[in-house]
Amino acid sequence: MNIIQSMERWGDTHHPKWLDIIRVVLGVFLTLKGIDFINHMDRLIELMTQSKFLGSLSLGLLAHYIVFAHLVGGALITAGLLTRLACLVQIPILIGAVFFINSSAGILAPYDALWLSVIVLLLLVFFLVTGSGPLSVDELMHKQPEKK
Repeated sequence: MNIIQSMERWGDTHHPKWLDIIRVVLGVFLTLKGIDFINHMDRLIELMTQSKFLGSLSLGLLAHYIVFAHLVGGALITAGLLTRLACLVQIPILIGAVFFINSSAGILAPYDALWLSVIVLLLLVFFLVTGSGPLSVDELMHKQPEKK
């Protein structure tokens, strides 16, 4: 058994139901953040322009990827459908937010967006390992008998 299968098995057996509430809140937050990015796309591109690392990338394409990943990934995380894949798609965005976008203001700034980005990143890594949990669409699909 490889490491991914053992990680999935451990996550499926060690996931209390109350963690599903946190997963749903995380998914709703990411979806709302995607909607906010749609409404303020110019602000998102301006924020990415200020980063020296992202200056060489196509910012319009990257902004659309961020919006799409937050909308679709957030909805999938909320429903508990393909949660690990949705978290995996979100993690590079949050790593970029933590290290290249929000870190310029300083780590000790109170009420900074950096802390929110770090918390969301840690939750995404947590749900990447533990999976969607017992109250999810994935669990309902696993419980359904296969039709022949």
